[in-house]
Amino acid sequence: MNRIHSQDDWIARARAVLPAGGFGNFDPGVVIARGQGSRIWDEDGREYVDYLIGSGPMLLGHGHPEVLEAVLEQLPNGLTFFANNAKGIELAEAIVEAVPCCEQVRFVGSGGEADMYALRLARAYTGKSKILKFEGGYHGMSAEAQMSLAPSRQVNFPTPVPDSAGIPQGVADEMLIAPFNDLDAVAGLLDEHTDVAAIIVEPLQRIIPAQPGFLQGLRDLCDRHGLLLIFDEIVTGFRLAYGGAQERYGVVPDICTLGKIIGGGFPLAALGASAEIMAHFDKAIVGADKWLMQLGTLSGNPVAAAAGLKTMEILRRSQQYERLRQLGQTLMKMQSSALSDQGISHRICGDPTLFDVYFTTQHPTDYRNARHSHPRFGEVWNSALRGQGVFKSPGKMYPSLSLTTADLDQTEQAFLVAAQAVAQVSSTA
Repeated sequence: MNRIHSQDDWIARARAVLPAGGFGNFDPGVVIARGQGSRIWDEDGREYVDYLIGSGPMLLGHGHPEVLEAVLEQLPNGLTFFANNAKGIELAEAIVEAVPCCEQVRFVGSGGEADMYALRLARAYTGKSKILKFEGGYHGMSAEAQMSLAPSRQVNFPTPVPDSAGIPQGVADEMLIAPFNDLDAVAGLLDEHTDVAAIIVEPLQRIIPAQPGFLQGLRDLCDRHGLLLIFDEIVTGFRLAYGGAQERYGVVPDICTLGKIIGGGFPLAALGASAEIMAHFDKAIVGADKWLMQLGTLSGNPVAAAAGLKTMEILRRSQQYERLRQLGQTLMKMQSSALSDQGISHRICGDPTLFDVYFTTQHPTDYRNARHSHPRFGEVWNSALRGQGVFKSPGKMYPSLSLTTADLDQTEQAFLVAAQAVAQVSSTA
């Protein structure tokens, strides 16, 4: 007889075998049992409208029937080969056709891995060592990426602050940190440091939009100083537009990284650039000294490639991105109306395809001012939303194309309840 375990049972079991009781990604106090379309259910059967969607990859929702069909068609033919396969080659072709900077791509297993290799590729191509990143920018879990990701103390730019133990000082010595949306600061750093290989940037930094001219300004500075511009499009790729931020904003980097959506819910990521830059993955072209070694057991595996190909095919259909943006705009207006009706100061920040609310009177432009004036308001807001069956990250809402009118109605009601909860806390603050 099978015993049905409660969520508390699973949480207790997790605490025994997992550090901090979880996978390190999300609140370990919730254990998800299943997902379907726009909805998920926890192990106690509680149902939620899902605005986390796996931290972004499930743009079509959970268990899309066409994606499942593509995966099931591939499964009997093999799960992975550690060798070239037709599905992976087809996916590479689709990415090259869609993404402006990509003439060639190399597959890896995760977005963080793609970012790590992008930095290494920039160093190999330029022969320079330093990397400039922006405070608060997220680029995975490599030592370089863990510099000034979420620093708890403010230091003078360009000094990096490590966000993790176990990172040697030598990594910090090769990193320059700048404030997002500040072209003058970047220009000053590049005038002072001649050994910069690349600037890496999220075109939409977490949910903070680049100000008009900022991304083109970075492009111009990189051209002027002979370094590479890397767009981390792990999140924005195939979300802001089919061609990602490059299509949306009209600025083409030298290298980009892609993940999440291109795997259709399976582990898969990639980096892409011109054939000239990507030649560093080919020893026969560049020689042993300039060759960049890259291996990955599951890189380009056919199951993930099949899921990604079908996802991208669906996204190419008429009006998909128009609908996604309309859904996001509706949700943004709902949020703002609920809070305005309660007299709560706030700013909706981001793009209709990815956004959230800050409880502040400031316009968020960088890591240091993109925060709640009263952190307790954010905690109450997110807690109240979950209590009303709306599941989201503490700092993001990911709309998906699976959202229904019933989902929007439930979410609107949840916003009203959450705004009232914030107003009650605000009255005593």
